Amino acid sequence: MHRVASAGNASNSVRPRKEKRLTYVLNDADYTKHCAGVNCLAVLNPSEPDNGSYLFTGSRDGTLKRWALGEEGATCSTTFESHVDWVNDAVLVGGNTLVSCSSDTTIKAWDCFSDGTCTRTFRQHTDYVTCLAATEKNRNIVASGGLGGEVFIWDLEAALAPLTKTSEAADGDSSNVTNGSGNSLPVTSLRTISSSNSITSHTNQPQGYVPIAAKGHKESVYALAMNDTGTLLVSGGTEKAVRVWDSRTGTKMMKLRGHTDNIRALLLDSTGRFCLSGSSDSMIRLWDLGQQRCVHSYAVHTDSVWALASTPTFSHVYSGGRDLSLYLTDLSTRESVLLCTKEHPIQQLALHDDGIWVATTDSSVHRWPSEGLNPEKVFQRGGSFLAGNLSFSRARASLEGSTPVPVYREPTFSIGGIPGIVQHEILNNRRHVLTKDNAGSVKLWEITRGVVIEDYGQVSFEKKKEELFEMVSIPAWFTADTRLGSLSIHLDTPQCFSAEMYSADLNITERAEDDKINLARETLKGLLAHWLAKKKHRFGSQPSANGELSSGRDISARSITLSRVEVDGNAENDSMVYPPFEFSTTSPPSIITEGSQSGPWRKKITDLDGTEDEKDFPWWVLDCILHNRLPPREHTKCSFYLHPCEGSAAQILTQGKLSAPRILRIHKVINYVVEKMVLDKPLDSLSGDGTFAPGLPGGQLQHSILGDGSLRSGLKPWQKLKPSIEILCNNQARSQDDELIGSMDVTHVSSAEAIAEASKLFSLNTDASHIGIASM
Repeated sequence: MHRVASAGNASNSVRPRKEKRLTYVLNDADYTKHCAGVNCLAVLNPSEPDNGSYLFTGSRDGTLKRWALGEEGATCSTTFESHVDWVNDAVLVGGNTLVSCSSDTTIKAWDCFSDGTCTRTFRQHTDYVTCLAATEKNRNIVASGGLGGEVFIWDLEAALAPLTKTSEAADGDSSNVTNGSGNSLPVTSLRTISSSNSITSHTNQPQGYVPIAAKGHKESVYALAMNDTGTLLVSGGTEKAVRVWDSRTGTKMMKLRGHTDNIRALLLDSTGRFCLSGSSDSMIRLWDLGQQRCVHSYAVHTDSVWALASTPTFSHVYSGGRDLSLYLTDLSTRESVLLCTKEHPIQQLALHDDGIWVATTDSSVHRWPSEGLNPEKVFQRGGSFLAGNLSFSRARASLEGSTPVPVYREPTFSIGGIPGIVQHEILNNRRHVLTKDNAGSVKLWEITRGVVIEDYGQVSFEKKKEELFEMVSIPAWFTADTRLGSLSIHLDTPQCFSAEMYSADLNITERAEDDKINLARETLKGLLAHWLAKKKHRFGSQPSANGELSSGRDISARSITLSRVEVDGNAENDSMVYPPFEFSTTSPPSIITEGSQSGPWRKKITDLDGTEDEKDFPWWVLDCILHNRLPPREHTKCSFYLHPCEGSAAQILTQGKLSAPRILRIHKVINYVVEKMVLDKPLDSLSGDGTFAPGLPGGQLQHSILGDGSLRSGLKPWQKLKPSIEILCNNQARSQDDELIGSMDVTHVSSAEAIAEASKLFSLNTDASHIGIASM
């Protein structure tokens, strides 16, 4: 299962510490729309008749959105971005607080009417947080459950209250509470909870508010529900039983068995007497908690039931799930009717006036008629059936062809999403990634700029991948995934700094053509250009004695010891962002990372304000951007041989192997062959042991003078002398008109680990390579 990057091993671990990762998430479309399945819904009705309603949606893309609902449609007024993984559930508390939970193991509180401000982050859970429950009357109480089998009951008034600082925060996650950007908040004393809430709190941890733990689940929790006053809590999950708790103390009251598979949805009536449960066994059960037994079973669905919503009087229930169908069932008469069918499994339901919002694994949300205020009107349309009490009865009816006809064909309103990326391929040039979304559209991304450079439409992904294949070899300096429905690029040190290209290959005219450009360093500069500008404006910056940029704050000595890093001499500490690394400000990517004293956080690069420092960013990122230091690299060489092609009369150029430091440009080999065979002059840039001498930056050839006084390093000799030379790569002849020779293709091979892949084109491999040469 997917996990958020670890903050590192404990201090007593003998394993090497894993440095923290930096991820950036790309998007090229309308950011006001979700790009992955919608997991949760919450409706905020107006406090005054003249005010409008709001719909809050949480998605697998890691964001929540607030939609202002009007007669003519819905408008996305705010995106709440801080979670670094799927948003699994969200509830409204107290009229102005939105609480969300995520697979990043956190619970976050938001100001509903802000521009996306996260007021607090809670890190109590140890695994994915899957579900939340809130109360109607006691508006301070929220419960949370997750895959770790943990259930916590929170008093938000106590948890969110500004507290008095009592001690200094320690390194790491010394506090259970951090703010929205991931910054650690001051460690605080426990606030006394008002007696009106009738909730006690643990006081064995002085760091801050600690929620009540309802202990008893041995397996994952998928569903929670509370009564209106917040005195009763029910939970369910993979144990196939409904557990009932006293939420004021966290004590167990009873366990109800009857389902034969995971419990995925729960509802409690306002009094806390009756409970509805939906399960992966396709059944809906009605429990009388007073009698501690199941009083009715409803075989309505043909597959897992994932979502339940009841009318205010708890007389009817709306249900949806994996069978793509939305049903309305009368709990007393057992009469059911199919309201509509969807194209995707139904994740959650939310009643709103006479309609019901439906969220699915698709990125769109639809509102269907429901007659929630008078559900009997729906049954008057006909087409109802009597729900059986055994799961096989509904399945048998379906097989016999008695599938009900849906009452509604089209939703009354839809909030559209955008297709999510479901497939990707990193191309050989290590700058482009080919993607395919769930609508079948294939696009080509340039990840060093975060933009789509080609939209191919609905074409074959595999064929397009073959068309774009290039015989080049660049080290794998990043990884990618599409878990959030977008393309996420992951950078890990020191691997990310392994790839270099010549400035000429990148069309960077501001640098000498043979200057080496580190792809990760320039990408980080582009990502953090806005942050660096804000930082300079906020703190000021001036060069220090060694020419490095002062950050305004010092990075810990551990991170800048020269034994661990090397200075990028070619960069000359330039802060200029070159065109191949300029990121869009209209569709800016989001950064996901963590620093030394906080958990993971997420923010758009244009929302960084310059205050973020080593507590927020990994030390190696700041070391690269602010101090021009890169991790040490192995001084590897590319070794190869040159041999005449079999049957050719070409002379043997050398008896020993040749080598080049780190990067070998093929046109240098061509220059060498031409100079040795045609000009019959020694190559000035070849050292005594047959090694290409770096000489100038980037390992370019040293200057030597031809007969006409021109400089040899910048000239294509065959353009002047037109030699009859043919070079065979992989036994395939490369003519003078071939791009590899005629236009001095800048294709290159990087480092030892890339040689094997490059050998497919150039017949190169370490210590045993050869290039065939034939005369014409």
